[in-house]
Amino acid sequence: MADLPKGSKKLLNAWAFYDWANSVYPLVISSAVFPIFYEALFSDRNHYITVFGFSVKNSALISFVTAFAFLVVALISPLLSGISDYVGNKKSFMKFFCYLGALSCVGLYWFSLENIYISLLFYFLGLIGFWGSLVFYNSYLPDIAFVEQQDETSAKGYSYGYIGSVILLIVNLGMIMMPDIFGITGTKGEAAMKAMRYSFIMVGIWWIVFSQYTYYYLPKGSRNAERKVTKALVFNGFRELKKVWHLLEENSALKKYLVSFFVYSMAVQTVMLIATYFGAQEITWSSKSESTTGLIICILLIQLVAIVGAVLTSKASEKFGNIPTLIVINCFWVLLCAAAYFITLPIHFYIMAGLVGLVMGGIQALSRSTYSKLLPETEDTASFFSFFDVSEKIGIVIGMLVYGIIDQITGSPRFAIVFLGVFFIMGVILLKRVPKNNALN
Repeated sequence: MADLPKGSKKLLNAWAFYDWANSVYPLVISSAVFPIFYEALFSDRNHYITVFGFSVKNSALISFVTAFAFLVVALISPLLSGISDYVGNKKSFMKFFCYLGALSCVGLYWFSLENIYISLLFYFLGLIGFWGSLVFYNSYLPDIAFVEQQDETSAKGYSYGYIGSVILLIVNLGMIMMPDIFGITGTKGEAAMKAMRYSFIMVGIWWIVFSQYTYYYLPKGSRNAERKVTKALVFNGFRELKKVWHLLEENSALKKYLVSFFVYSMAVQTVMLIATYFGAQEITWSSKSESTTGLIICILLIQLVAIVGAVLTSKASEKFGNIPTLIVINCFWVLLCAAAYFITLPIHFYIMAGLVGLVMGGIQALSRSTYSKLLPETEDTASFFSFFDVSEKIGIVIGMLVYGIIDQITGSPRFAIVFLGVFFIMGVILLKRVPKNNALN
């Protein structure tokens, strides 16, 4: 396929369509079906398993594996992005991580406690594949879209991803609730587990098949394919991050905001990743089928309300300013974490899901735009956003480790959720220290 010119509508649509392809991973695997499946495996084991000679709680174990995966992504992202930009084979890197993630999702079909090590490896590689491919997917945007097109194109990708992932999740929910219609045999519980395993395969196939449209039109890269990768080049990404760190010393507002973001983002991302595990363990469902259906509905509810929340947050920031709005949202998160300690019934969890969705989408969108507004006049925005992304990943590592350790020690995620509220309180205090700025306050 001949390269389409920068700004071409067909090229922009093809780029955005990758969101349709890969967004099924965070929704079906990270948030909805896999956590329910994983929890069901422990239904007769009291939530504990022996790993490397230690008795570990299942939700703590998955938290530790997730933290390690994000640590790897944070370390390799600066290396690989620098190499791909220089050599010009960005599409090859993106394909590699895409196929790694998709095939790992297929591998989850065989996930079992009897083969826990290889099973967790599939889960680990799925995370690496998804987040690794995003590094190169996001970096394509300035290559294929002009500045005035980037916001609209990025938003289109988000819309495609939301629609595609919800469609597949609804199909998966139908398979789990009515397996006989889809020809899935066995007792009710066995058929539901089979349906979940089939869901993992469907995610992998969906991801690979629909990504082909994107790969068909995306340019291969620059004309530097003959360049050799040197030691200096390999570590160039880290040098760029170090340069940004020194530049932060000259921009007090940006530095103080970034510190506050780092702290409260730990809690936000951790809540997103563990919400379903919390609901499966701590809510008193009347039956396993109600638990499965209820948890998936809650995830869908969060997705729907998050869109409304993002719009409301945007309007609030226009009227009151970015920093005051972020302070209010963080205060709201503190209340949610405190309330989570007391919820026990499904209706409580549904209400909590709606409230979480209301501030989930808003705080993420507003945090990134606030960072963008605080950037100094520079053409090197890629390095600043690379620093932002790495900071977010390291925050997830710390957040998941804190959650996992408290869950393991206390045996209850309730205490871990309450402790996450401390990060939001710290976030409020740090946001108040951000210097006044006409664009933000």
